[in-house]
Amino acid sequence: MTEADLEQVLYWRNHPRVRRFMYTTHEIALEEHSKWFSSATCNPAVDLMIYELHGQARGFVNITRTRCPEVADWGFYLAPDAPKGTGRSLGMQALTYAFEELGLHKLCGQALGFNERSIAFHKALGFTEEGCLRDQHFDGHEFHDVVCFGLLEHEWQTKD
Repeated sequence: MTEADLEQVLYWRNHPRVRRFMYTTHEIALEEHSKWFSSATCNPAVDLMIYELHGQARGFVNITRTRCPEVADWGFYLAPDAPKGTGRSLGMQALTYAFEELGLHKLCGQALGFNERSIAFHKALGFTEEGCLRDQHFDGHEFHDVVCFGLLEHEWQTKD
């Protein structure tokens, strides 16, 4: 991701179909988004990437190594108008990058408990559900569970 991608990614992030599944659900202003980008790009433990399909930007992936260099968290979202099947392709390429390029031992993910599509997506990619943090997230109105996932490098290697 480069600075030239900021407005596109902000549009995707603020879209109601994306925003409702995020930890922060307010509409993000360009200034706030730009500060986040500046901070993230200065951090060598953060990889911000644009997923392209047939030469068109179709999604965003964030991989952040916070525990140690070999363990990371990921986040992602698709462009609201991304064609069906784009998510699977984004996921596979992100996993290839995480394990082959970054040399990760483990990739972790989280989904809000009501985000059934993300939960199913993680499982379809081979992630193991490692736990549920009950009533972990308050969205300003109610509490939600957070479902935690993990995928080890050797588990990913054995997936076709």
